[in-house]
Amino acid sequence: MGVLGEISRRARGAAAMFTQPLLPDDLLGTLNPLWSTSEPHARVVGLRRETADTTTLLLHTGRLRVTPPHRAGQFVGIGTRLDGVWQWRTYSVTSCPGDPRLAVTVTAVPGGTVSGALAHRTPVGTLLRIGPPAGEFVLPDPVPEKLLFVTAGSGITPVMGMLRDLAANRPGALHGAVAVHCDRTPADVVFGAELRALAATTGLQVVERHTAAEGRLTPDTLADTVPDWAARQAWACGPPGLLDALTRHWSRYGDPDALHVERFVAPTPVADPGTGGRVTFTTSGITADAGPGVALLSAGESAGALLPNGCRMGICHTCVGRLRSGGVRDLRTGEVHDTPGHTVRTCVSGAAGDVEIEL
Repeated sequence: MGVLGEISRRARGAAAMFTQPLLPDDLLGTLNPLWSTSEPHARVVGLRRETADTTTLLLHTGRLRVTPPHRAGQFVGIGTRLDGVWQWRTYSVTSCPGDPRLAVTVTAVPGGTVSGALAHRTPVGTLLRIGPPAGEFVLPDPVPEKLLFVTAGSGITPVMGMLRDLAANRPGALHGAVAVHCDRTPADVVFGAELRALAATTGLQVVERHTAAEGRLTPDTLADTVPDWAARQAWACGPPGLLDALTRHWSRYGDPDALHVERFVAPTPVADPGTGGRVTFTTSGITADAGPGVALLSAGESAGALLPNGCRMGICHTCVGRLRSGGVRDLRTGEVHDTPGHTVRTCVSGAAGDVEIEL
């Protein structure tokens, strides 16, 4: 376990004897946030500049991390404190499962406050919050014999996690696999040098398309590049336009079930967000005003509540709490739920009048 792990384990046991009715985790979390099991944190212990706009953060998550090990291709929620408020985004894990440091790779989005801060203004030593791994954009077991990866821009990040995992643990699966990646220029390709090294050592075929000179990738140009595309299991991640075009192409000319897509775009909110209302988190005792279209999770965090969260997109079911009274509106569909005991995903639910949630 190591000296630090043994010390923290003994400290937790001693705290249990003297901190009632406080939970031991409440006390240990104040001594060292990396020991907290209810509010997991991570410390930035290293930085890698991948391109001018992209940085990999190497994270130490602590001996007592309670988040389960991730699968290659999954993402985690990352929280950073900006102007006194915790701001959350989701980022793909680019390290291999089991690596001593968890790596997330962040590309600064033009106008993106959080991505810009993480990519350019997060020094070594920064304490971040971290959510559990989530997402279904993963390889099956056993791995298919014929693999195709199609990515563009920062869409390479979940696939890079897969490629690293395969290279480390199942290198034979990369022989004959094809990775088609698009970016403006060779200098803009995130992980460019590593991708080229994998091609030279594993039998992975890497096809770079530099859009500044060659134009954007289309299904037709993909078919010219990879003639046996329809015989392969494909994983694609990139801009919505590319993914929409690939989805239509596979539906018309291939097997739709053979195309696996990861989208970074959050769900589109409904046109009518409802009335909003006052939300009370009964367990924490926090009350907040949630305006029309404001997620219960965001309203609670703005009021100082420390709430469970993960993907913040309605995918991972980490942020759920039970409805005690009132009603909530699904901000993606507009559907209203008002049955006591209903499980509410606070990241994609707004208040439909005053509401009480057991969190």
